[in-house]
Amino acid sequence: MQFEDHFSRQAAAYAQFRPRYPTELYAFLANQTIEQSLAWDCATGSGQAALGLVEHFEQVIGTDASADQISHAGPHERITYRVEPAEKTSLESHSIDLVTVATAVHWFDLDAFYREVRRVLKPGGIIAVWGYYRPVISPQIDTQVIRYEMDILGEYWPERIVLLRNQYRSLPFPFEEIPAPEFAMQAEWDMSQVLGFFNSWSATTRYREEHGHHPLEKIWADFTAAWGGENQKHSVRWPLFMRAGRVGN
Repeated sequence: MQFEDHFSRQAAAYAQFRPRYPTELYAFLANQTIEQSLAWDCATGSGQAALGLVEHFEQVIGTDASADQISHAGPHERITYRVEPAEKTSLESHSIDLVTVATAVHWFDLDAFYREVRRVLKPGGIIAVWGYYRPVISPQIDTQVIRYEMDILGEYWPERIVLLRNQYRSLPFPFEEIPAPEFAMQAEWDMSQVLGFFNSWSATTRYREEHGHHPLEKIWADFTAAWGGENQKHSVRWPLFMRAGRVGN
């Protein structure tokens, strides 16, 4: 299966407008591992999760199949970034304490990726995949967000978006599962920030390329009225969902 690159065209928007995962998430994962020597953040994108993991692990390797995404990754002296697909890496066998995939595992060839996970993890090592779906802001704004995502962009989403929509419940996950607490991301955003987030959606890019104008034009009047002014800030919340598991000894 070839890498499905839905992200390079909006790599800069990913780096700037994607919300930050909570620090408690990384602490939880570090507490599950036997050692904290080396973590692999697969599909690292702009390096958001890698930068969170390096607070708990001696070294982090971040890989991504997109060179453009890696070019926007945040640097750190204990993080090594590599342009490599999830399913076949240069990582040493049984060298990794923790494998993480943040909002990306639904794009992978899962059988091949899981074989690679079993190859690189140490005995008793942990894999954790997590994601989020649409933001929760207010009833009035949420109505417009759902309208934009489903009615305007509906046919421009890749088919695998369904795995995010059902919160990874139908994701094959052949590991000894570890119960994970509930996490959420939170931000105080003005309208320009939430619009930047919409621009980071691959479906927004596809729509613009096909039609030559921005899809937000279709709901602009209703969305801006619901938001209440460009400088108005709202609390934006993204509930996270996670599957975590351990490989056998």
